Amino acid sequence: MTLMQGLVLRCVGNNCLVRLNDGSLCEATVKGNLRLKGIRSTNPVAVGDSVSIKKQDTIYYITSILPRRNYIIRRAANLSKESHILAANIDVVLLFVTLQSPETSFTFVDRFLSTAEAYDVPVVLLFNKMDLYDEAQLFRLKEWEDIYAPLGYPILKISALEKRGLDELYDYIRGKIVLLSGHSGVGKSSLINALLPNMNLRTQEVSVAHGTGMHTTTLSEMHPLDEAKGGGYLIDSPGIKGFGTLEMNKYNTADYFREFFIIGQGCRFNNCTHTNEPGCAVLQALKEGRIAESRYISYLGILGDEDEGKYRLD
Repeated sequence: MTLMQGLVLRCVGNNCLVRLNDGSLCEATVKGNLRLKGIRSTNPVAVGDSVSIKKQDTIYYITSILPRRNYIIRRAANLSKESHILAANIDVVLLFVTLQSPETSFTFVDRFLSTAEAYDVPVVLLFNKMDLYDEAQLFRLKEWEDIYAPLGYPILKISALEKRGLDELYDYIRGKIVLLSGHSGVGKSSLINALLPNMNLRTQEVSVAHGTGMHTTTLSEMHPLDEAKGGGYLIDSPGIKGFGTLEMNKYNTADYFREFFIIGQGCRFNNCTHTNEPGCAVLQALKEGRIAESRYISYLGILGDEDEGKYRLD
């Protein structure tokens, strides 16, 4: 029996593609009793995991997961009490935002950002399809910038199709493990094709009838970036319709909204839920326009998840 370690590049069910520490690749099977303590997940092993492997005869088995630096997790779409780990050990997430074809909502972005805050995952808001924006959409883009830039979220504007803005993008991803996430049809595969032209990933037009993207990625998969440009990895993840939060309740959700956490220090009550309490600094800031109404609506929506035991799609 041979023991070794490696990096998970792809998982389909219990079968994973792993890059071993010596640089070779192997197909490894997850041992049936492998589970993570405290996480009830549909996929105990995720792309980006560092794992221990043993080889018996010609078969490789994943026997344990090494400690994670972080991970991004969401409520599974069809099992409200189950979770799904999108990726682990992430240096930065590029969260795609598009203002048309399809349109990304504030609610989706805020749910993702709050979960990323909870699990200590840095996020860059990546506005793609800039080649399609007219004057009205550029005005709306300014509204987005006015909300998120002051909160410290970097904002990049690109056109993956026309390969515009990629030089600035490289400053954020060079040498890093990068997760690409967002709705279907926002251009994740187009960006990978722009950065890694030999990949030739299939792209899909947006549904004309519904204005939504059609899934082209069905599983998360890690692709190596060009070593000549600094290396690193891109993780392409399946398109997400809605983002269900986990482990958030009325007493801790505000901790994961950056401005709520800071302004909330001035609330009269330490356990203020920022809904109807007297002396609430967050409600006062909302009234004065120092907190965006869209952010507060997203916050209330997450509180509603706990009450309803489910989450709503966009």
